[in-house]
Amino acid sequence: MIDIATEDTVSLCSGRETLGDIRAKSKAVESEAGAQPPPGEKAVVDPATLEAQRGHTQRLASIGQLAVGIAHEINSPTQYIGDNVRFLRDAFEGLRPVLAACSALREAVERDGAAEEAGAALAQAVEQADDLEYVLGEIPKAIQDSLEGVDDVSRIIRSVKELSHPGGEEKQAIDLHRAVEIALTVSHNEWKHVAEAVTDLASDLPQVRCRPGDLDQVLVNLIVNAAHAIEAKAIDGAGERGTITVRARQADEWIEVEVADTGTGIPEAIRARVFEPFFTTKKADRGTGQGLSIARAIVVDRYGGDLTFETGEGRGTTFRIRIPVCPPN
Repeated sequence: MIDIATEDTVSLCSGRETLGDIRAKSKAVESEAGAQPPPGEKAVVDPATLEAQRGHTQRLASIGQLAVGIAHEINSPTQYIGDNVRFLRDAFEGLRPVLAACSALREAVERDGAAEEAGAALAQAVEQADDLEYVLGEIPKAIQDSLEGVDDVSRIIRSVKELSHPGGEEKQAIDLHRAVEIALTVSHNEWKHVAEAVTDLASDLPQVRCRPGDLDQVLVNLIVNAAHAIEAKAIDGAGERGTITVRARQADEWIEVEVADTGTGIPEAIRARVFEPFFTTKKADRGTGQGLSIARAIVVDRYGGDLTFETGEGRGTTFRIRIPVCPPN
């Protein structure tokens, strides 16, 4: 089974929210949903509130399953940020005598115009500095790499925070471009070693009214499923990297999103069971059998859309989401 990262693995931006905090929130949501009323009183549960809590719990469960991969994604840029900062520290120590000699030369010139002795000291400091030309060339690169690493970490953490945010019961206008970006970022460690990710999103997509996190959850589940199908094909002997393609278009009052893979395809004998809860052909540490059933429950039951698929054994599978731009309440 995949172990969830410890609380110290990552601190989530300015809110200092750790993955341990996310797990604690999940338990709190479950506890609140299952709380018993005082003796003699009937429980009054708002269905919309209960549905929102259930969706939030499912998103947190997905993050828990991906936690180790997310920690690796954060660890990589953190390592080279640390390496670059240590290089800058050592480079500055090497430049310190040169800077001191420059200062002494300026003072000598300002004091009496006699710069011979100070100039000789500067020349000696430059000569003793370790590969001064190389250091001066590498410092800007180290700074730029570090800034890019910080941006990478921030992007990952923002995606995790948005996916894990409880959102609420009210529908909001959701940017589908951002939902795809979040899903690909959070699931990156699942597919980066086996596939290339390609996006083909119409630039004029309208925003979709739904609960925050719902579309992110559906897309994460489909992308992870696609990555596992491609990985299984590679294990079976087709060693080349696969492709995961995410497309999105508007068709009248509907948004159509496709997640296509070049994996194993779905055998005909099990196609009728794909959306059954807890049905899976994966090993215990690779799937729970809930990803596709949760995706279908969100798209079909919650928003009145469609979730279908086309598949060919050995060629791959395309899952197609159709969801109304303004879903019914």
